[in-house]
Amino acid sequence: MKEASPESGKRTRTVRRRRLWEGLRPYVMIAPAMAGICLFVMYPVVYLIYLSFYKYNLMNKAKSKFIGLDNYHHIFTRGDFYKALGNTAAYTVGVVVLTMAISLLIAVWIGKKGRLNAALQAGIFTPHIISIVSVSLVWLWLMDPSLGFLNYVLKALGLPASQWLQSSRTALLSVILVSVWQGVGYYALIMVAAIRSIPTPLFEAAALDNAGKTRIFFRITLPLISPQLFFVLIIMTIGSFKVFDTVKIMTGGGPNDATNTLVYYIYSFRTTNIGYASATGVVLMAIIALLTLLYFRLLSKKVYYQ
Repeated sequence: MKEASPESGKRTRTVRRRRLWEGLRPYVMIAPAMAGICLFVMYPVVYLIYLSFYKYNLMNKAKSKFIGLDNYHHIFTRGDFYKALGNTAAYTVGVVVLTMAISLLIAVWIGKKGRLNAALQAGIFTPHIISIVSVSLVWLWLMDPSLGFLNYVLKALGLPASQWLQSSRTALLSVILVSVWQGVGYYALIMVAAIRSIPTPLFEAAALDNAGKTRIFFRITLPLISPQLFFVLIIMTIGSFKVFDTVKIMTGGGPNDATNTLVYYIYSFRTTNIGYASATGVVLMAIIALLTLLYFRLLSKKVYYQ
């Protein structure tokens, strides 16, 4: 029987090492990203759930104790939670519907290439790159009931002045207006890019068939940009449910909790009862996950992928 030479044994070990490295290489490459996800995403979520079972006070940690599901029981028996949930739902519906509708109209209007359209695109995108703090402070001045520019315009037109942020009836609508104004340019550009990616021969064929602009929009444009619309819908819904900055700066949740959203509601318990705030955060996370799942179950089949 012929013995294996040292060279063949060395080649065998080299092949084994190479195969081992090829098997491990994908995991090594994604290890830094996975470490970041585990450290900054998974760990905070797990710790949030952990704290939700405790009565935890930052001012007096010695009195912290395990209370099981009591925090969740308190959440669903408090009227202020349902008030915040209703405000958040109303804000989300208003922002998502108005932003998507206005963005789509603007995208169709400036979708064609041209110098004027390029300037318009830059102009409508500008509010999105401005800090939300700056935007909120500017709109605070515009909506001032006595010195604000908006009431000056209303008076000049012979219309009654509005209380804007000072009235429970108009405060939430005013916050929605600011959010729509800031976000509409960004989502309009996404839709412009989607419209421009539609093959030109489709429009040419529709023109040869004497199809009207409305028919072309609903039969060609809208179906072919449905993936981008679906993406925008999900991203905007998640972002709207997490609104905080605008409410914090402009209204502080008032007046009379008219703009108190879920995240601001959680923020109000940041020192007095971290456990209750954590439980509310878990509920918010569950609501967002449920809505996302619902979107995928109901709308994903209606999205047209080329």
